[in-house]
Amino acid sequence: MERKYGKLETAPRFLMEIELVPVQGERFQPTGFPDLGSAVFERPDGRRMLLVETAQSMANRLENVCLKNGGPDISTELEGLPYIKVKLTGKNIDTETSSLIEAHRINSPFIISDSDFAAKFKQMASYSKGKPIDWKKVGQTLFHFDINSLLHGAFMANLEDGRVKVPRMLTGFIEAEDVREASSGGVKNNPIDPSGKLRAESLDKDVYGNVPFYRIEYTAAKIKAYFNLDLALIESYDLVPDARDLLITLSFYKISRFLRNGLRLRTACDLKIKDRIVVTEPAGFQFPADEEIEGNLRDLIRSCTEKGLFSNPPVTLINTKVKEKEENPKNSGDQPKVTDQVD
Repeated sequence: MERKYGKLETAPRFLMEIELVPVQGERFQPTGFPDLGSAVFERPDGRRMLLVETAQSMANRLENVCLKNGGPDISTELEGLPYIKVKLTGKNIDTETSSLIEAHRINSPFIISDSDFAAKFKQMASYSKGKPIDWKKVGQTLFHFDINSLLHGAFMANLEDGRVKVPRMLTGFIEAEDVREASSGGVKNNPIDPSGKLRAESLDKDVYGNVPFYRIEYTAAKIKAYFNLDLALIESYDLVPDARDLLITLSFYKISRFLRNGLRLRTACDLKIKDRIVVTEPAGFQFPADEEIEGNLRDLIRSCTEKGLFSNPPVTLINTKVKEKEENPKNSGDQPKVTDQVD
């Protein structure tokens, strides 16, 4: 099959940006962080900037556009792409998850704890403890079992000695320029007893009474979404041309779907496109229309399937027995919770 994107063959990266505005008014609410709040920073020229959406959150949003009804299954348009689906069974537990929705993707303990799957992955990737990593085979193996993990990155800390760490190919983030605070507030109103002394017998928590609160939103001279596709990283895995084009096309599909349907980031952060997509690298490349992206996607999924590049069937099914961890009464509440950093 002829390469789909000739101008991208020699480019090290694909960069694009697009200006956004609130759907109504001027205010919007950015992402926030515990003990930090909003991520306000200054450019070298002194202009105040604001991180509206992080690369981590954008990765999750770009994954969400590929789900059927929120997951764990892939959308009908993308059927044929490989991923891993897990049935979780145990006492009072009967549910499903997949590498498409797990925080650590293919490195989910519900997936990588399956000894048969772990053995298949290590064999195909020629990966074993104490030996150099063949990154080309690792990339090809991820493409085979779960293309999403290859595109968005995976740190396989739960596999063997935990040395497989694949960076994301597709990165996105949203920034606002020349920002100003818009402070406001409100009150959670209890029309029966503003003092909060009247309580239900079965719920004696401090959730009663009138509770005033404040909020900080922002205005900005400009809001922009940025996307970066690492073409050099794609080339480094020595995939066949159709596989490389599929990674590019799937990235374009995710970006297009996000811009079309995913710009309501929060209740108070509903954005829309103000201007056209601007491709800054490589010069002269035009972002393809939706019809072209979807047509290319169907052709490339079919071609990669026929070439045997995906697992067969494309959805790898795993059954994982689970249990609920029992709390130690002596230690309960003494230790702070520590969670793994994702993305």
